[in-house]
Amino acid sequence: MIKSKRLLIPLAVSMALYGGAIHAEEADDEEDSNVIIITASKRPTSLQETPIAITVISEESIEQTKIQDIYDLQALVPTLRVTPLQRSTNTGFALRGFANGTNNTGIEPSVGIFIDGVYRSRAAAQIGDLPRLDQIEVLSGPQSTLFGKNASAGVINIRTKAPSFDLEGKVEIGVGNYNQRVVKAYVTNSLTDNVAFSLSALSSTRDGYTTSLANGLGELNDRDRSGFRGQLLWEPSDDVSVRLIADMSEIDEVCCTIANFADGPVAPVMAAFAGGIALDPSTPFSYESALNFNPVNKVEDSGFSIEANVDYGSFIFTSITASRTNESSSRGDVDFSAADLLEERTRVDIDTFTQEFRLTSTGEDNKFDWMVGAFIFQEDIDTDDSIFFGTQARGIFDTLFGGPAALGATESFYTSLDAGSILRSGDGAITEYTQSNDAFSIFATFDYELSDQLTATLGLSYTDDQKEITVSQINTDALSAIDLDRDLTVFGVPITFLGQDALVAGLRGLQFIQPMLAFPNAVEDGKSSDDDITWSLRLAYELNENVNLFATASTGFKATSWNLSRDTRPLPSDLTALNAAGLARGDQEVGTRFAGPEESSVYELGIKTRFENGAFNLTMFDQSIDGFQSSTFVGTGFVLANAGTQSTKGIEFDSVYRPTENITLTLAGSFLDPIYDSFVGASGPNGPADFTGTAPTGIHPRSLVAGVKYDFELASGSYAYVRADYLQESKVLVGNASNDIYREVGTVNASAGITLLNGVNVQLWIRNLNDDQYFMSAFPTPIQAGSLSAYPNQPKTYGASVSYEF
Repeated sequence: MIKSKRLLIPLAVSMALYGGAIHAEEADDEEDSNVIIITASKRPTSLQETPIAITVISEESIEQTKIQDIYDLQALVPTLRVTPLQRSTNTGFALRGFANGTNNTGIEPSVGIFIDGVYRSRAAAQIGDLPRLDQIEVLSGPQSTLFGKNASAGVINIRTKAPSFDLEGKVEIGVGNYNQRVVKAYVTNSLTDNVAFSLSALSSTRDGYTTSLANGLGELNDRDRSGFRGQLLWEPSDDVSVRLIADMSEIDEVCCTIANFADGPVAPVMAAFAGGIALDPSTPFSYESALNFNPVNKVEDSGFSIEANVDYGSFIFTSITASRTNESSSRGDVDFSAADLLEERTRVDIDTFTQEFRLTSTGEDNKFDWMVGAFIFQEDIDTDDSIFFGTQARGIFDTLFGGPAALGATESFYTSLDAGSILRSGDGAITEYTQSNDAFSIFATFDYELSDQLTATLGLSYTDDQKEITVSQINTDALSAIDLDRDLTVFGVPITFLGQDALVAGLRGLQFIQPMLAFPNAVEDGKSSDDDITWSLRLAYELNENVNLFATASTGFKATSWNLSRDTRPLPSDLTALNAAGLARGDQEVGTRFAGPEESSVYELGIKTRFENGAFNLTMFDQSIDGFQSSTFVGTGFVLANAGTQSTKGIEFDSVYRPTENITLTLAGSFLDPIYDSFVGASGPNGPADFTGTAPTGIHPRSLVAGVKYDFELASGSYAYVRADYLQESKVLVGNASNDIYREVGTVNASAGITLLNGVNVQLWIRNLNDDQYFMSAFPTPIQAGSLSAYPNQPKTYGASVSYEF
């Protein structure tokens, strides 16, 4: 557990340095009323002048498009891709096509998520419904020099509203199809002359949109989320500000919908044991489920942070201290059929402590500005995964092997197998993993005005990352426990001496849950130690007050990720030593325990313009990651490996144009050319493969987001708007499962609303208005060779909300 004394020390330090409140810069005059202030450089700067490829989503857009969580952001940010998978907690984030960190707790993301300056290390701590938001900034490209840990592909920086010293509040009630019910409440006010508070609460429920074909099972893909958030803002003087945030949230959902894309030869047997209940591969978007029990996903996330800012005149001291706890559990039917073949249960507990210190220069019209800081990260992970054979597993494979007593005959023939032991109901494996991660980084940035128009920015960061892993397993799968090369005997004679190679191969195919070689052991110490220096160099040139040019070269870093799944295997290079130590089986499988560090780099040229009726920003980039940590689902688990080099060349842009006072047009897009420059030993459908020269799957070469908004004032003085947004993504191969599964997106979202003078607001909204259908991901169905499964997108949803703001 996180020790409380670690939280008190930084706060005591910041109070000892007592000396004012620093607020985000605001435009004070009419000329600057449309200036967008961002914190991407960890100091308030204007979007126009900041030499970073960044997309900003305003509070107004968040409200009007009914963005509820990070998944919804991709409808407005073409370079962002958010992919939910098997469980609510298995959500992947990609920027410019670079993503990982899904379905395996040991694999940290390459896209860093920060909420109010606090790093959220895993998807389970990121996916909850977002609180009362102020602004969201999506930074593309490596951001390791300032954001430290796991920002090698980009950053999503989320800012919530700070408490106000004036009484403000909002109550909102929403309803929608699938029996959706949403209730939100927010209030803020002063407690004293220098202390303000805010409280917010949320409840969001919805029935599932997927119907179960099995009797007695409810719908899948429902929504049941709640959260509470409290803040205190203390400003004891003009030079000091302390902000305390505490939050908690819960998710309890039945997730996720699996579609049948193709049936292999085993499918008819599975359907027969399921009483004929099966999904028709010709109608993958029927939103039906054929499972023998519904999957359950539960998440409890909580934490608090303390941000202190002290203004010393020539510089500002900032301290951000945070402690978070995330607990999740799930139960899943992982054969994805109505037959009772396999069941998996998971539990993950994550305790995270972070501390950041910064010193930032202040003052206007400085020729030289600077920032220095340090980031400390400590995290403990304790997780276990259980997988068991169901009541029909033995019968299914008896049938596949030729008859109701096929496995029994095998057991009676081999003296090393007990009767009824093969695929016995309830047998399986319980695997426990722990990971302790200690990391720190020291960073600095320096801005120097080379001339009135040209500014150079140099960033440097040193990162040190240490991890210790333990893996242990209790395995009761009788057949998998047998070393077929040593232990399987006929009347005491090893079977391999009897020329029964074909039979051995058949039995080996039934060893679904091979015992795991625990570590640390005499050969493998279960430790990794990584460090790296990253840098960034940016040039910003103000051509005139409306046109800014910039050029960037920067690097990023992400430390070793460990494979905390049943597919962790010793490295081939360790096999000889393991055999010498008597630890390896004769049929010991080898693979990977971890993927080594990944190092990224990017070169960018960009232009940011604003004109009387709008703005236009464009960035050309060449980005690559050496040793990209790739995780591929292979049916019963995940293979983790380093891709030699993955690179993407592309262009991204965003624009806004107001042809009249009432009409706003927006267009944003990205054009990508991704490729594996080198990827030997990738996980292919038939074993190791060479993907060098091929395009990574799931990355759309073209993504466009277009929007139109018409706002107007009614005769009464009330405000109204109508808005529509269109997301278009070009055709791309989904997953590594098959060359036949593609995804192409063309989704329309719309909303309309009216705000009355008395503070009442009424909104109507609809997502996926045109019933667009596509797969988010695909994979080979476990233990059913030739069958393919996929995750369909969410169907049309719509609703209305009424709120009162004061």
